[in-house]
Amino acid sequence: MELLVADMEERPSSSRRTFDVLRSGIVARCASAGLGGLPLNPDEAPRRGLVAIGGALSIFMVFALAMWAQLTIGWQWSPPSTEATSLAMFVMSAAMVAVAVLCLAAAVPIIWSVGRSLRRRGAGDLVLPLAVAIGGITVLVVGTHHFANGWPGTGGHAWGRQGIVPGGVAAYAWASTLFVTSYWAHPAALGGFPVTEVAWMVVCPAALVTALVGLAKVLRRLHLSASVLRYERRLTIAVTLAMAAFFTGAGMWVFDGGPGPRNLFHIGAIDMIDLGALALAMVVIGLAVRRVGAATNRLSPS
Repeated sequence: MELLVADMEERPSSSRRTFDVLRSGIVARCASAGLGGLPLNPDEAPRRGLVAIGGALSIFMVFALAMWAQLTIGWQWSPPSTEATSLAMFVMSAAMVAVAVLCLAAAVPIIWSVGRSLRRRGAGDLVLPLAVAIGGITVLVVGTHHFANGWPGTGGHAWGRQGIVPGGVAAYAWASTLFVTSYWAHPAALGGFPVTEVAWMVVCPAALVTALVGLAKVLRRLHLSASVLRYERRLTIAVTLAMAAFFTGAGMWVFDGGPGPRNLFHIGAIDMIDLGALALAMVVIGLAVRRVGAATNRLSPS
């Protein structure tokens, strides 16, 4: 700090110093987030890495579900006109099931650790963030259940492979990602939506952020053994492979799918944004997995 102050007194204006401060600040923030470097408290590195993985995975799931829900709506009404779209549907659906199963497997030891910590004395610091997370998740579940009844795929024309995705699952995916839409850039068109639906499009991301913040604080305050951290890391690697498969399928649809009959499989700018968000989430997860692995190797097996 003293060296920096002295340098500023000697050189009030210095672009080189400004960029150096920016670089150092970014490195420090990445270390604090568990994406690289060494944080001030190395013991917290694995937990911070898990938080980064959870946040990036949540972002991936939101945009992936949005793309998948868009595709399932067209699929309910008509078979696609290209093999690329058909193959994309199968690949994306299989990858989504794999991600969901792996996430559930990863959640089991976390839930067990939370329950065990709550039974012990001195775990009061988990109560408030856990309550915040449960509140956000409750709003998401209740709202999604309510708006899933308005799924546009209801009443689609029956055809051979229509049932690849159950209607109820697709409806929930659509209702939980209504806010991922290009209608935000077209207020006049958005104004034609029911008021309750627009309200849900605002409440849903707020509830999602609330749940993620609560879960992040729980993870940062939770003691996890080295064996659990290694287990989570291995599952995350498997999840990343499933995410890559989904990304491949989504890319096949976006770049080679075509609009299909009656423009049911139309590809818009929002889909390109979705692909970019998926790629960014995978990069962040890759960095966090590497950091968790390096930090966990320094821990004892207990």
